[in-house]
Amino acid sequence: MTTTNPLLVPTLSDLRARTSMKWGLYPSDVLPLWVAEMDVSLAPAVTEAIVRAAQTGDTGYPYGTAYAESVASFAADRWGWDGLDPSRTAQVPDVMMGIVEVLRLLTRPGDAVVVTAPVYAPFFAFVTHADRQVVETSLSAEHRLDPAAIEDGLLRARAGGSKNPVVLLSNPHNPTGTVHTRAELESIAQVARRHGARIVSDEIHAPLVYSDAAFVPMLSVVGAENAFALTSGSKAFNLAGLKAALLMAGPEAVDDLGRLPEEVSHGPSHVGILAHTAGFARGGDWLDALLAGLEDNRTLLGRLLEEHLPQVSWTPPQATYLAWLDASALGLSAAASADALAVVSDLAGPAEFFLEEARVALSSGHVFGRGGEDAVRLNFATRPEILTDAVTRMGRAVSAVR
Repeated sequence: MTTTNPLLVPTLSDLRARTSMKWGLYPSDVLPLWVAEMDVSLAPAVTEAIVRAAQTGDTGYPYGTAYAESVASFAADRWGWDGLDPSRTAQVPDVMMGIVEVLRLLTRPGDAVVVTAPVYAPFFAFVTHADRQVVETSLSAEHRLDPAAIEDGLLRARAGGSKNPVVLLSNPHNPTGTVHTRAELESIAQVARRHGARIVSDEIHAPLVYSDAAFVPMLSVVGAENAFALTSGSKAFNLAGLKAALLMAGPEAVDDLGRLPEEVSHGPSHVGILAHTAGFARGGDWLDALLAGLEDNRTLLGRLLEEHLPQVSWTPPQATYLAWLDASALGLSAAASADALAVVSDLAGPAEFFLEEARVALSSGHVFGRGGEDAVRLNFATRPEILTDAVTRMGRAVSAVR
């Protein structure tokens, strides 16, 4: 049975009626292609789970291991990984809150957390607000993990007095859409072991890997037995508003997981857990249709950039619905402020230009750290005609000032 592309269901009028952040922040003349929400209809299995909970009054406290079991089955079917043991998991409110709780288990205030920039902007804010120190390293020029750079970051962390450093990864990588290979992850695991560091892997975009790449779970990698990973249906099934994530521990991290405060498991929403579980367990056909639609949009975006914005360069992402666009040729660089942490809605440089001159909202590259000053992140999980209109507007805006 063919499933309708979920990106083609909501009309522009439907989307304008939404009240969440993506469509609610900006005026109606702005096309929002920024924050990580998709313009999709929900998977039928997810809708059924939510409706059933409402109809039966099943809106109490979360309980059970169905979420972990659904993710374990999904991982075995999609990634060939049968090593996810539900007994080595915990339910947490969302991935970022889960990361903070893991940092509290593994580190002390002031300890270093090594990140690989440009990277998901909340890494900087959440780590800093948890009273840990961000040590920024860079991806390679090809947006790949660089073991030497991470080793340098760990050496700097140790030199700065950090006794329990952590390497915080985005796998697949946000904002570049890079899918890390097993060899790359094994290299990072070896570096971490050598320097007595632990790895925490954010794998929220893992279900959104395209046909030209293969996702490798961090906990399936030799050397990462003491690592933690976190995932959620938030991105793949568009459930950011229904809080629920899964914290997964490697076999050598079980004792650490056992120290997780019991009250953390009270944070996720029971209805959220039901929705995420339904997505992983019964949303496969919907997800396949979504991925096909996203691959079509990725191809469309390449054609649109070539036609309307040839000055902008990019590497088509291997995963996610996010495109990392290098706008350095436009001469609109945005310097990150040294005085305050950037937040996802902060705008400067190219993103500020495209909002003001094209009425297209993008994520500003400077909030992703080193290497993002000349970049923007574009969310292409929308109707093709919206994507076409947006890039056409952007091209006209650039032409008007040249």
